Amino acid sequence: MIVLGLTGSIGMGKSTTAKLFAEEGAAVHDADATVHRLYSGAAAPLVEAAFPGTTRDGTVDRKELGRRVIGDPESLARLESIVHPLVREAERRFLDEARASGAKIAVLDIPLLFETGRDAEVDAVAVVSAGAQEQRRRVLERPGMTEETFEKILARQTPDAEKRARADLVIDTSRGIEAAREQVRGDRALRRDLRRVFLARDRARHRNHRP
Repeated sequence: MIVLGLTGSIGMGKSTTAKLFAEEGAAVHDADATVHRLYSGAAAPLVEAAFPGTTRDGTVDRKELGRRVIGDPESLARLESIVHPLVREAERRFLDEARASGAKIAVLDIPLLFETGRDAEVDAVAVVSAGAQEQRRRVLERPGMTEETFEKILARQTPDAEKRARADLVIDTSRGIEAAREQVRGDRALRRDLRRVFLARDRARHRNHRP
């Protein structure tokens, strides 16, 4: 089974692209969706203990929590120390189930893939990208989003140009969903592209270990 890490900066269309992979038969694990579930379950009391007043009726108030941690590296690190282990455990269960079901491709949708060093744990990386102006337009159309919040989020993320340079596959969403669908359509085409990546890596490793 090929494990593909899917990532992209805010507003690039990563969640939509993950759905396109699922439509083409890939098993997809959505880290954001997992966090949503955790915020209504196992993570809620832990977050409340670390950040009193950030839950309502046993569920994390994401807006209030974001107000507490965005722009505060220490608070953000504390939150990540709570949430990330729970997400990793959910990912492990997902991969075990995907292998058991005979899945050929498993996609891990991880927003901070490069930032957390998770790119070293997957077989290949797909980066979802669009132009900076399109990214800004999409993000600022979100309810409650401000320029200040947008800039704080961007400051935490690896620049898009660097992500594209480090990617094995780049999916451009700037031309709309149908164009993006064509880029990921067909399990056969995806596996062919990934095999090309693996062959190139194998050749590079062989050259590096040649006496």
